[in-house]
Amino acid sequence: MSLWMILPISLPVFTITGIWVVYAMSLYNQHVCPVHNWLYNESCEEQLPLQRGPVLCCTLDNIPLISKCGTLPPESCFFSLICSTGSFMVMLIALLRYAHVIEKHQNCILNTAGLSSAWICAAGLIMVGNFQVDFAKVLHYVGAGVTFPSSMLFVCLQSALTYRLAKTQEEYRIGHLRVGMALLALVTLVLSGVFFCQESFALQHASAIFEWIYCMLIMLFYGTFAFEFGDMSGDTLMVLSGGGGGGVNGFSTSGHKTEVSSGSNHHQPESLSML
Repeated sequence: MSLWMILPISLPVFTITGIWVVYAMSLYNQHVCPVHNWLYNESCEEQLPLQRGPVLCCTLDNIPLISKCGTLPPESCFFSLICSTGSFMVMLIALLRYAHVIEKHQNCILNTAGLSSAWICAAGLIMVGNFQVDFAKVLHYVGAGVTFPSSMLFVCLQSALTYRLAKTQEEYRIGHLRVGMALLALVTLVLSGVFFCQESFALQHASAIFEWIYCMLIMLFYGTFAFEFGDMSGDTLMVLSGGGGGGVNGFSTSGHKTEVSSGSNHHQPESLSML
């Protein structure tokens, strides 16, 4: 069992806990309305942070979307930290997954595409976390438009790759788990996008809930790489240092072939002289 398996487990633990802490801070400072609130108004006499009392007047600006929860300080600082750290962990996990596939099997289009989609997702996540929606809406939406599709593409590619490389019953069970999570993520992403474009207050609130579910599913999907990372060793890093070729075994095999070839050439003149 390798300690590398801690890395994919720490990503969902850190990010899911972090975004819920951001939500709690935003709720405490009355920057958003609670998730269980389904009543919204066109306008309110007072802004939400200035209201007092058990019943709050909420507008569409107070829907608890993840981005809305991390818009205003002090929670915006933590939101940026979580997104930046999470994007780095996504890049690292995707890179190690890419090298591990090469080490244990061989490189393929699915593996390369999976790495590319994860890194694109990480770039979009940095934009989402550092350009708040109320102050840099265009850049924030560009980041979100990159993050959501690329993260969905990543889980689909990795699900297909898991089935392609599976040999044991346990590996097929992991493939079943990942396909199930990918299908749930696809459904929640589509519903979140469709409801977000509607004028209904209830549907836009439902969009926020589906967005939360989608993000947690994606983070939990990364956590499933703990199964493969438990078998990771220093040879995986050697694959990266070798430029992502055929793996450590590929390098040693080519060296052995060179040695055999040189040995045969050395004995050839001796046999000709005896003739």
